[in-house]
Amino acid sequence: MSLQGVGLRKYFPVAGGFGVGGVRAWIKAVDGVSMHVAEGEALGIVGESGSGKTTLARLLLLLERPSGGSLLYEDKPVDAFDRQDLRRYRRSVQAVFQDPYSSLNPRMRVEDIVAEPLPPDEGVSRTVARERVGDALELVGLRRASAALYPHEFSGGQRQRVAIARALVTYPKFIVLDEPVSALDVSIRAQILNLLKGLQERLGLAYVMISHDLAAARYLATRLAVMYAGKLVETGACDAVYREPLHPYAQALLSAALPLHPSARRRRIVLSGEVPNPMNPPAGCRFHPRCPQALAQCRTIEPEWREVRPGRFTACHLY
Repeated sequence: MSLQGVGLRKYFPVAGGFGVGGVRAWIKAVDGVSMHVAEGEALGIVGESGSGKTTLARLLLLLERPSGGSLLYEDKPVDAFDRQDLRRYRRSVQAVFQDPYSSLNPRMRVEDIVAEPLPPDEGVSRTVARERVGDALELVGLRRASAALYPHEFSGGQRQRVAIARALVTYPKFIVLDEPVSALDVSIRAQILNLLKGLQERLGLAYVMISHDLAAARYLATRLAVMYAGKLVETGACDAVYREPLHPYAQALLSAALPLHPSARRRRIVLSGEVPNPMNPPAGCRFHPRCPQALAQCRTIEPEWREVRPGRFTACHLY
């Protein structure tokens, strides 16, 4: 069982021009991204703000429709799904969002929040739903009696446990984690990461983790994908990418990460300039205006995505 994107693109129109409804330009938030995650894997997607990570997550969750490319589930295009297939997809692919203070409805009891993803038209009785909610709460380390409470009666870490329970109640195969610990206190982050890791091992879950927290991504992910300006620039086994990043952007990004060992030293690479405007990205390699290793062809020719080492893919003229 796998979840796969092939050449995914998402362009957002910028209003303007002549006439009503004219489009002045397009924001290329995701531009030709191919990725896959198999059952039981954890794919970490990292990059600067504005690199397209969250838009990619929204495409996987069907909160946005792609402008191009295909999303495949079990090797079948989602565009070809009938109503029953879509229901099965939405049960199998759930999400945990960044902020547990805004992702939980303050007017709903926890029981109703956690049961929300259960489809009302599939004959799940109130008794069965209540039992599944209680099971999900116990899985995340909360008491069944917590179901009667409201979100404001919980701490931030407990609220995120409620959000994780909501994602688990449909017995999913894949969970998209959009910055799952960035809004939490440092002392609570490790607890939530340990919980997620334990749930993965116990339930065989697959994660797609969107994060700018390099340490959190490294702890949870088995494979790592680095995004820049709407494109993937490198993927590979997480430890291998951290140990020896190949793409110059990945090298700069990961130079800011904590080393494998406290005694290890890593040269910090400081980039000049800023992430390019997604409405008018540079020709050739999008990273070339900031790249300390740029070649002449980087300015005009877009590098091909290729496997340069076993299991290591990158898009860079250096390889």
